[in-house]
Amino acid sequence: MAGTGGLIRLILRRDRVVLPLWIVVLCAIPMSFASTYGELFPTAESRLSYANNAGFITLYGELEGTSLGEFVTWRLGFVPLMVGLIGLLTVIRHTRVEEESGRSELLGSSVAGRHAGLAAALLTTFGANLLLGVLLALGMYSQGFALAGSFALGLEFAGCGWVFAAVGAVAAQLTANAGTARGIAIGVLGASFVLRAVGDTSGHADGPLAWLSWLSPVGWAQRIHPYGANRWWVGILLLLATVALVVAAVQLAVRRDVGSGLLPARLGPAEGSLGSPFGLAWRLHRGLLIAWTSAFVLLGLLFGGVAEGVGDLMRDDPAIQEIFQRMGGAAGLIDSYLVGVMMIIGLIAAAYAVQATLRLRVEETSGRAEPVLATATGRLQWAASHLVFSLLGPAVALLGAGAATGLTYGMAVDDVGHQVGRLVGAALVQLPAVWLLAALTLALFGLLPRLSPAAWAGPAICILIGLTNAGVQVAAWVNDISPFRHLPQLPGGPISATPLLVLLAITAALGAAGLIGFRLRDLPVG
Repeated sequence: MAGTGGLIRLILRRDRVVLPLWIVVLCAIPMSFASTYGELFPTAESRLSYANNAGFITLYGELEGTSLGEFVTWRLGFVPLMVGLIGLLTVIRHTRVEEESGRSELLGSSVAGRHAGLAAALLTTFGANLLLGVLLALGMYSQGFALAGSFALGLEFAGCGWVFAAVGAVAAQLTANAGTARGIAIGVLGASFVLRAVGDTSGHADGPLAWLSWLSPVGWAQRIHPYGANRWWVGILLLLATVALVVAAVQLAVRRDVGSGLLPARLGPAEGSLGSPFGLAWRLHRGLLIAWTSAFVLLGLLFGGVAEGVGDLMRDDPAIQEIFQRMGGAAGLIDSYLVGVMMIIGLIAAAYAVQATLRLRVEETSGRAEPVLATATGRLQWAASHLVFSLLGPAVALLGAGAATGLTYGMAVDDVGHQVGRLVGAALVQLPAVWLLAALTLALFGLLPRLSPAAWAGPAICILIGLTNAGVQVAAWVNDISPFRHLPQLPGGPISATPLLVLLAITAALGAAGLIGFRLRDLPVG
């Protein structure tokens, strides 16, 4: 553990901008929700009518009480997932990425102990989540909410961050590749959301699968129920899970060599030829493509299966009916729900596009690009072989999500053919925004390769804009930063080719700049 303090100071210096930024933003979102939803839903009846349908229960969980604090906490159901995602990415960045780049071995040859890097990453992330929880509690208390409930909400957020930071630490021990470690950890996060969603939806209908929510750390966090029951003992489950995962990560770290992972690398055949750069790229990307596409199909089945229940929102509350009659009645409300679902799926697809594009940087820094480029393969040909998966991979995943959503919703309303077509179109219309973020990643790789990891800020900023805008009206120029805000609102909305063409033009310009920069710069750049 020697040298842990110095490594913590190094992490804080490297993250001196990003760390405070996400703490402030994740504190501001709940407070903005408190003021906005207090005006939109002033009575307990209106809150219960809004929350009591299968679609919203799948997305946010089940509303236990009807106070404003409980309603705001319920509506924040996605934000703890964001906290967990940031936590696991932070830990993997300061552990597995450091080993993959060779910096960890260099520091380990000095006075830094074997576990100093892991301890520093975990302590920094835990501390940041604790600070987030405390500031959130004080902020909500300043809005007039009960002090005990405010600290329970802070515990919910911090607890999710702790658990998934520890998940990231375990994933970092399993594989020698940072991208694979992120995939494993994000897969656990996604599975936790699905378990919570299926369990809560089943429980709402008195189904047999309500117990699944108790298999999910996300479900545990939401069952603290701030401003209501304030079940502090559920927080103990989060702490115990965090401790168990940290112990597991330490034990796994002892059993492997520095720079390697516990899961053995899959060796190729002793003899053979890949034939072309595309053949090599296919071998490197195929696992990622299959995993992401499968996840998107499952999400489509989940979201489409509960879409019909969103229309139940309008049955009993005249005030809600009046609001959504302007959107086209029940059909308009369901379309609005599906628009939100498609934007969520598009944002996830952007993360896939960024990850696939960053494979270029991984191949460069690992030294595998140089032997390929030493052959007759040119730089642009090699880059294009990977960019095929950056562009077409998200398209395949979105196609699967749209088809699955349309199939399940179409079966529920006995209109499969029509719904599959319109929802596949609604999914694919996300592609210009997804490709723009992939092109931004390519531009960073080509022009500023050392800043390539900053490409993850693109999807993160878009997600934060979406979350903030859901709770409070922000300045138009802030919304305009996200390319997803310029897409047609499908299904149900008008289609305009102009914003799509503009996004594609920007994508082409960024991509060309990245490829030109890559062609002219030195290789490799460490």
